[in-house]
Amino acid sequence: MASAASAPPTPNNLKRIVAASLIGTTIEWYDFFLYGSAAALVFNKLFFPDSDPLVGTLLSFLTYAVGFAARPLGALVFGHYGDRLGRKKLLVLSLLLMGGATFAIGLLPTHATVGTAAPVLLTLLRLVQGFALGGEWGGAVLLVSEHGDARRRGFWASWPQTGAPAGQLLATGVLSLLTAVLSDAAFGSWGWRIPFLLSGVLVIVGLWIRLSVDESPVFKEALAQAEARKAARDGAAEKLPVVSVLRHHWRDVLVAMGARMAENISYYVITAFILVYATTSAGVTKQTALNSVLIASAVHFAVIPAWGALSDRIGRRPVYLLGAVGVGAWMFPFFALIDTGGFGNLILAVTVGLVLHGAMYAPQAAFFSEMFATRMRYSGASIGAQFASVAAGAPAPLIATALLSDYGTSTPIALYVIAAAVLTVVAVGVAKETRLRDLADVEPVGAPAAESAAEPAAEPESAVKSPSADARTA
Repeated sequence: MASAASAPPTPNNLKRIVAASLIGTTIEWYDFFLYGSAAALVFNKLFFPDSDPLVGTLLSFLTYAVGFAARPLGALVFGHYGDRLGRKKLLVLSLLLMGGATFAIGLLPTHATVGTAAPVLLTLLRLVQGFALGGEWGGAVLLVSEHGDARRRGFWASWPQTGAPAGQLLATGVLSLLTAVLSDAAFGSWGWRIPFLLSGVLVIVGLWIRLSVDESPVFKEALAQAEARKAARDGAAEKLPVVSVLRHHWRDVLVAMGARMAENISYYVITAFILVYATTSAGVTKQTALNSVLIASAVHFAVIPAWGALSDRIGRRPVYLLGAVGVGAWMFPFFALIDTGGFGNLILAVTVGLVLHGAMYAPQAAFFSEMFATRMRYSGASIGAQFASVAAGAPAPLIATALLSDYGTSTPIALYVIAAAVLTVVAVGVAKETRLRDLADVEPVGAPAAESAAEPAAEPESAVKSPSADARTA
């Protein structure tokens, strides 16, 4: 039976919560993707001017990948305190960190002004961006997932996921507008700074909305129960959330990491690497490549809630598997269409790729949230998602650019994405369906009590069953 904490909120309250999560994730992804687009277009010249153009792009993408390296640390830190203090407080902090770092990038001196200090400062700010984003995703999707009901959780939880295409749309749109109205010299001199400085305004708007929402009722109930258990044990503390995750949910962490491979790699190949491939190998102008991503991102934004709603009807796994298989099958047609150099074919290639990507990305929020117990959910979902990003999204543009440099063809890049799709199909294929699970009932029975630092009492068998195990007997 669902507890009171899991009862559906009023429609207006839920919409405000969804809006708060969406605006925050949009701003965070705007900041993150803006860096990726700038890395492909101008950072190679501004911060690595002494390198060969393609080598400069590789170095630029290397600083891009550094941001991913900081995301697991953000997941650990934000996950720990998010499970201890609440989702809302940590989401406010993540927004401030991300926005502040992005605004500072807009003020950075270039290599021509301060020499090698410029790429060092750029890398440090990129690390702050990655750290903040590592904590943002888990908190944003949990805030919505834990407020909603199981019947439509896939739909509502998919809205924070639209923050990624919305941020991509906003970042690409601003860059596309600036490259259209400014000369290459003006854009390279000062125009590139405008989108980064704009982040400061966006953060103020995001904070105003995000501060207006309530903490997750599921978390508040779990926290109250934990405090009661702590009092009953004379103040004995619970184990760290990450320890509980690795003890009770290590299989779910591995499933989440595997599920992220095709989703993460395909996205950055389709949206970031394309700016390199289309302009260097297909002879497409910078403006045309940006416009194709812009149009496709708008479609991506629209289809994510639809895929989320479908996962409420037929399950998370079938929709996710459809996306993984589809992305793998689309890679060779994707590059073949780009090679034609036609604007219509470029739009078709990117749009179909992102629609198929959405089938993985939309149910991901609910799917990962439903895998983990309440008092370790922020840590579990964040660790599974962000540790995978180091092996998947971080090196994807770098690997794709290196393969293009070594082989001069898109074939090995397509095979790279297909291999990731196979890995994701295996991971999701062995997972258990989580649809309709009541998040308030996911807490492993007796686990918090047994995990007291003072009394490592023997646990009943049910205490160590993960949500995946519960699903088998539901």
